[in-house]
Amino acid sequence: MKPLQASSGDLTADRRADFAEMLLASGEPAQAAELLLGALELAPRWAAGWFRLGEMQEAAGLPDQAAQAWAMALKVEPADRLGAALKLELIGKAPAAAAPPSAFVETLFDHYADSFEDSLVGKLGYGLPDFLWRAISKARPGRFRLALDLGCGTGLLGERLRPFVDRLEGYDISAGMLRKAKAKGIYDRLAKVDLQNFSHTGDRADLVVAADVFIYLGALDRIVGAVAGMLAEDGLFAFSLETLAGGGDFALLPSRRYAHSEAYARRLLTANGLTVLSLESMIIRHDRRDPVEGMAVVAGFLEVRKPAPA
Repeated sequence: MKPLQASSGDLTADRRADFAEMLLASGEPAQAAELLLGALELAPRWAAGWFRLGEMQEAAGLPDQAAQAWAMALKVEPADRLGAALKLELIGKAPAAAAPPSAFVETLFDHYADSFEDSLVGKLGYGLPDFLWRAISKARPGRFRLALDLGCGTGLLGERLRPFVDRLEGYDISAGMLRKAKAKGIYDRLAKVDLQNFSHTGDRADLVVAADVFIYLGALDRIVGAVAGMLAEDGLFAFSLETLAGGGDFALLPSRRYAHSEAYARRLLTANGLTVLSLESMIIRHDRRDPVEGMAVVAGFLEVRKPAPA
């Protein structure tokens, strides 16, 4: 991943960094890392440079040096917009975290907002919105009074929902994505929120969706509980997950996305009074031409909830 902050602010350092990129592209990661380290001596506060140095050192088979570089990136920029903490976790130099840095997720999608739909739909074979909508309409045909689109992005799923929803609200951490969604004119309300801390006040929704969103959350205990609290008695909760191969509840993948197990999803839904109405395996997208296996889940309350005593 080439750094989002391309300039160090020092012209000489930038030139050395550009030459380092050329060396990396020609298959010489160790030499590239050595040159970039020299550039960082001129610009030691360049967090993106330290992050890129870690990637070059990792490519050169130098995990200890890569860990030092990513630790420096974190020290220079604790908010961690580039996800250095996730890199450290993946090479076993940091403990497993329950969630990624929020600043990393926000920066990632702000950066890709302009090219998001072209890349995802046109190049990666993304068919999840159509697949999930078919599962929703099969579970409950007809119209929905209020739908909440969590992690709405540019509105790919919102476009499918709009003809069947009286009121559609979208929530996303990325201002760039929300601008794209607003331009489509399909949402009655859009708001910038971090789903790690999301709550909803007002009328209960009879549909809550989260398409390709939980891969950037990690632990889902809180968000599933929050959704159960905002869902109407006859409401549906539809979401997707990348499938975790092997044991465990969830795990961070080299893509810096999270995969979750079916057992974990079912356990969380059950703990919050929800039951699985449908669960279908699918190919969510392709990543470097490899299919990404996932599941589309539609859940609802097992029994109609009784109002809380006054």
